[in-house]
Amino acid sequence: MATNNSGIAFEHFDRSVRPQDDLYRHVNGTWLRDFELPADKAVHGVFHELRDLSEKQVLAIIEADNGKIGNLYKSFMAADAIEALGIAPITGYLAQVDGITNLAEFIEVMAKLEAAGLGGIFGSGVVADAKDSTTNIMHMVQGAISLPDEEYYREAEHAEIRSAFAEHVTAMFKLIGIDANGQRILDLETKIASHHWDAVKDRDATLTYNKFSRAELETLMPGFDWALYLKAGEVPAKAFETVIVMEPSFFTGLAGLLQSESLEDWKLWLKWEVVSGAAPYLTQAIVNQNFKFYGTTLSGTPQLRERWKRGVAVTEGALGEEIGKEYVARHFPPAAKAAMAEIINYLTEAYRISITNLDWMSAETKVKAIEKLDKFTAKVGYPDKWRDYSALEISPDDLMGNILRVAKFERDYELAKIGVPVDRTEWHMPPQTVNAYYSPRSNEVVFPAGFLQWPYFDLNADAAVNYAGIGATIGHELGHGFDDQGSKYDGDGNLNDWWLDSDRVEFEKRTKQLIDQFDALHPSDTPEMTVNGALTVGENIGDLGGLAIAYQAYKLSLQGKEAPIIDGLTGDQRFFIAHAMGWREKMRPETRRVRITVDPHSPEEFRCNQIISNLDLFYEAFEVKEGDGMWLDRESRVSIW
Repeated sequence: MATNNSGIAFEHFDRSVRPQDDLYRHVNGTWLRDFELPADKAVHGVFHELRDLSEKQVLAIIEADNGKIGNLYKSFMAADAIEALGIAPITGYLAQVDGITNLAEFIEVMAKLEAAGLGGIFGSGVVADAKDSTTNIMHMVQGAISLPDEEYYREAEHAEIRSAFAEHVTAMFKLIGIDANGQRILDLETKIASHHWDAVKDRDATLTYNKFSRAELETLMPGFDWALYLKAGEVPAKAFETVIVMEPSFFTGLAGLLQSESLEDWKLWLKWEVVSGAAPYLTQAIVNQNFKFYGTTLSGTPQLRERWKRGVAVTEGALGEEIGKEYVARHFPPAAKAAMAEIINYLTEAYRISITNLDWMSAETKVKAIEKLDKFTAKVGYPDKWRDYSALEISPDDLMGNILRVAKFERDYELAKIGVPVDRTEWHMPPQTVNAYYSPRSNEVVFPAGFLQWPYFDLNADAAVNYAGIGATIGHELGHGFDDQGSKYDGDGNLNDWWLDSDRVEFEKRTKQLIDQFDALHPSDTPEMTVNGALTVGENIGDLGGLAIAYQAYKLSLQGKEAPIIDGLTGDQRFFIAHAMGWREKMRPETRRVRITVDPHSPEEFRCNQIISNLDLFYEAFEVKEGDGMWLDRESRVSIW
């Protein structure tokens, strides 16, 4: 942590790079040059330093616990006992698959495995209905592939990954005593992937809202026995009376493949689902082979993380809020909530002023936008109501049993929401998480305690640093309510077109400019790749609007006073420098290639430089001139909110 007056980490600066040419490397260049990624990491930076700290804090909580938390961790750390068991924990499930003789039995066994958390040919979950955000409804989503995205099964650039995947599946089967060619799994998944929607289409809130009755679901997937699926999976029939099918054509295509592809191939695929799902909890040889492909081949990480780190992740994933209660008691000062409330108030006021002053939006749509802003809520630190884990049974010496019981516990928790009003007090991240999120269906932003640390937030920091860090993050998350998809939701969290057509045209004209900007960018660590402007546009809108609004909020917080000069920097300069600090990150090229394909976030260097290059305020703060590296022609700069 920086200890100087400004809170700026000058030790990471590269003074040979001018901020006018490359702010990101001016601020972070020395670290980017000298830092070597640890062998067990695919990516590391500011976020990950905080996550490492949280990991150690959580470990201390786990090791002091004598109940469920401590017992789950102990069961994961019992390496000798796990090794002695071999593949015994999954032999029963593999035998069930062996016993399948027809499609009906395949559906029955698949549903049972899905209920156990070990298989399923599509994804499902219970969340708020996007057109009635007070009501929970089952959502069905495409699935059944093992590679990061459908693109991996068709593009020539991923041919080596496909070949390595087939070899990996063959090796995994061999480790559990099955002599089978992994190419069969790749071939079947290639056919499944051909029915997947691509990543850009799949983020469209309108296209992915498709309500189906049970009768319509039967028509959508001819030949699929829904009654058998629900009974075998112990799913109440009411859960599928009405559903949202996010990619209808996928499900029709999947039904066709269940009829056209050989039963033996489907059985082998189901065995693959079992071994792949259970792999992290089985013998070291299986763990190592699983990491060899997913960790090294796909992500470029040379070394598996230490067992205790993996144990912390498993325990936290299962008992996040139970750990969170103690985490908050130990590490979250009450004063932080009050300080955050003040920052959030200034951010919302800045948004209100910005919306009021927009020159491209009609008065009518402005009123609706401000109505949505007024209904926005923020959750800070930790939930008001904690989850009850009393029904979850955990044993100190039964890792796979624990994992399966956790899966059932979570499934029961989800299914219990059907027919019950949406619980607006629920959090979808535990307090120790170093992240934040915006939920369009509840019009709320959530900031867990773990995120509220330097360099994003510090009770004692200069206002410029806090507003450039947590302020820009609040602005970003708020901005999701007004991005290309979030703007389709009203203040109550319902998909509802509250825009005049002429305003939507103006908005889309500006978002197209942003898409075009990012389409032209090549990451420095993988220059052969190109950023997907359409995939990343929502996050880019959030970044651009969030930073602009955070700056305005920072100015409001000064209450008309001039910011002092600290460490030779004006308040505006500290603001932009502090924002650049927050994007410091290094990533392995293999991981970058995956992210470029599937991640709606742009690479960090562009979330810093490209976004800032659109803000006139930056040009004024650093006297940027035409010909400088950060210069964007005035007509090319995008301003939305």
